[in-house]
Amino acid sequence: MRGSIVLFAFAAVMLVLAGCVTPGEGSDGGAQNGTTVDIESGGRTYPAYIAAPGENGTYPGVVLIHSFNGLEPGYRDMVDRFATEGFVVIAPEWQMHEQSPEDTEVEALIRDTIAYLGNRSDVNESSLGLTGFCAGGRYTMLFLPGIEEFDAGVAWYGFPYSGGQANGTPPAEFISGLEDPMLIIHGTADQASPVADIYRYATDLDAAGKYFELKVYQGEPHGFMVQDGELATGFVAEDAYGEMVTFFNRTLG
Repeated sequence: MRGSIVLFAFAAVMLVLAGCVTPGEGSDGGAQNGTTVDIESGGRTYPAYIAAPGENGTYPGVVLIHSFNGLEPGYRDMVDRFATEGFVVIAPEWQMHEQSPEDTEVEALIRDTIAYLGNRSDVNESSLGLTGFCAGGRYTMLFLPGIEEFDAGVAWYGFPYSGGQANGTPPAEFISGLEDPMLIIHGTADQASPVADIYRYATDLDAAGKYFELKVYQGEPHGFMVQDGELATGFVAEDAYGEMVTFFNRTLG
């Protein structure tokens, strides 16, 4: 009986201690709490949300470019979750100063974000990925061919034949410079970026001999990963998230 009482007391203490663990300190797979840092670019300061694995070590880095709706809570949640997979993930707020900045300004910010990652001891500079959603998907298609530090990219419902809000150059015009593998994720019910354009882009990539993978979800609309500002949790969202993680594990590992 005495042994049982001691065992019960020990279990109770452990439960209390478990309840004291805050998110990011062991309860979410070992990732640190996400935090906001400043990126200096073009004489301006841009906040960026970053999360990293909690264990000591060196990890691949991933730059995440949010949609035209801004760095919504869903993207921050994705950064936190993505870090538990073994990546240092950073999402700069590229609309901090202008709603529709020139492509050159965003590119400079992404390059300066890469430089920030390069100053961290937990980032493997030779293993960097780029991913983006909506406008960020277009930027992924646009910058992956031109920023040599990146080794792979995942473009979510992007715009390969659009110049964007600032009337820049369509990403499809830079296909010849693409040297890194790219995963394209899209939905057939995307009205903003018709899936027909994605099939055309895939055909152009194939004709140019560029390596890509394409995952299309039947009936999914534009922006299906982050809806009403929150990270989606249904079957498609979970599957698509897994596709991204698996792709980066293969290409950045």
